Amino acid sequence: MSTTTEPTQGFTDVEDTRAQLAACGYLADDRLATTVFLQTRLEKPVLLEGPAGVGKTQLAESLATATGRRLIRLQCYEGQDETKALYEWDYGKQLLYTQILREKIGQVVEDAADLNEAVERIAKQDSVFFSQRFLAARPLLEAIDSDTPVVLLIDEVDRADEALEAVLLELLAEFQISIPEVGTITAKTMPYVVLTSNNTRDLSAALKRRCLHLFLDYPDAVRELEIIRSKETGLADSLAARLVDIVRGIRELELRKAPSISETVDWARTLAVLGVEELTADVLSTTLNVVVKYERDLKRVMDALPRLVDPNAEVPDHLHGHGHGHGHGHGHSHAPAAEDRVEDDVDGRAERKAKDQPGRHNAGYYGGAGGTGPRTAPAVSTSQGTRAFPSTRKRPV
Repeated sequence: MSTTTEPTQGFTDVEDTRAQLAACGYLADDRLATTVFLQTRLEKPVLLEGPAGVGKTQLAESLATATGRRLIRLQCYEGQDETKALYEWDYGKQLLYTQILREKIGQVVEDAADLNEAVERIAKQDSVFFSQRFLAARPLLEAIDSDTPVVLLIDEVDRADEALEAVLLELLAEFQISIPEVGTITAKTMPYVVLTSNNTRDLSAALKRRCLHLFLDYPDAVRELEIIRSKETGLADSLAARLVDIVRGIRELELRKAPSISETVDWARTLAVLGVEELTADVLSTTLNVVVKYERDLKRVMDALPRLVDPNAEVPDHLHGHGHGHGHGHGHSHAPAAEDRVEDDVDGRAERKAKDQPGRHNAGYYGGAGGTGPRTAPAVSTSQGTRAFPSTRKRPV
């Protein structure tokens, strides 16, 4: 939640929308600028879906800055209920008022004929304790009840439970919230609502129907380079352009999490701080943790990095996956490569079966005479058998 300057009159057209967002450090393409412009004119929420780190949350922040509106943010998470998103009753405040008004309540019921009449008189005062003065507003109610225009960011709505998603339907359709004890509270000023989703689950058709929808994907190389330049990372343009190509190559690998735009910017800043003047596999491998966040991904990127930097380069031995200090210290060179192993061979059964083939040892391994023929059991004489297993045993006395 943040405060901004006085609200502006909005955007005049799509090009003005793009220009004002760019002035706030957000580079929007035609589709995104058109969607934002329509949002301000049609007064409809915008649902942005796409991978993490492509600028969905940043759009809401830039929209608030460009329009001079206050930003109110609801961060969604699993198990979140409406009391954390809409409102909750301030029971401590109600109790305090009860203690203060105890004398007045006594005056209300002092001349009551019986208990029933006293209860009825107290019941008529319920509105005193269940009114908006006792409501603790959460982001959704705060946005609806604000006296000044705001931008409401409902971030990562796909992480919220479906029950909370259902609560959002009334707000997104009518810009109002119904509170049983108070009634319906309608928006005093129309908020700009931005919902973001990382596609961890499918959102309901009812929610999507109430929004302008846009899928944000990774930008093309030209626009991503423009974004890096706009962030003033300190990295030379030639290196930034090369870095963008390398990052785009990393995204084509089968990774659990591909590098985001924000992580590309962080990588450019990291290389600038280190004073890097040339992008080599060695230099980039030491800073991969800026953009690669999983061990399995790190191994794959390390193997592919020399090819991404220079397709004609020879891969150094220390980049083959052994002894690079990332938890793969096998200490030998006889184990098959990861890509040669069976992915589902959890207990090694398939690998042992492959080794268990007839003739894999020479005849001498079996102890045959002169190294030929299979090994046979030694002969045992009758006397040896008698000594080992006597035929008669003495009974205990």
